[in-house]
Amino acid sequence: MTGLDPRACALFLVAAFVLAGGVQAAWLASDVSRRWAWPLDGGRTFRGRPLFGDNKTARGFVMMVPATGLAFFVLALAQSGHPGLWPLTPWQYLALGTLAGAGCMLGELPNSFVKRQLGIAPGSPATGAVARPVFSVIDRLDSTLGVLAAVTLAVPVPPATIAYVLLMGVVVHGALSVVTFKLGGKARAA
Repeated sequence: MTGLDPRACALFLVAAFVLAGGVQAAWLASDVSRRWAWPLDGGRTFRGRPLFGDNKTARGFVMMVPATGLAFFVLALAQSGHPGLWPLTPWQYLALGTLAGAGCMLGELPNSFVKRQLGIAPGSPATGAVARPVFSVIDRLDSTLGVLAAVTLAVPVPPATIAYVLLMGVVVHGALSVVTFKLGGKARAA
């Protein structure tokens, strides 16, 4: 990890997801994306309840994964030679971004599974004095944790980068959720 600037790495990751998230928000609001609105769980159940529910569809993966790869690629070209970032080619950044985008989307699935098993309807907030705040935090962190797990599998990630991304990720995730809601791409702003 020598030579990596934790703040530069965090800003790179957050900037890439702001770009990809903006594309995702516009995509989810489009009529074309609705063609991909088939549930990832294919209607399968566990203990009589859906695995992920109707809100976890292919349409999220169809755009977010390649959009993140392209965002990493574009930012790598713009940041060419930045000494604090990972020493990768733009094409390697494209691959890293694609992996990070998949991590983002996959990171949401365990949370959805648990919520379905607890009887929380897709797109609905948890209820109860404990469940509501706990799931509110998890809803904002799950995709960010998925990103960090995926990126950490491929490149060294300074611990401070993880902390920065977790802090900034909560804010960015919330903002993009509101934008997606306002554009009509989701039923509620998380």
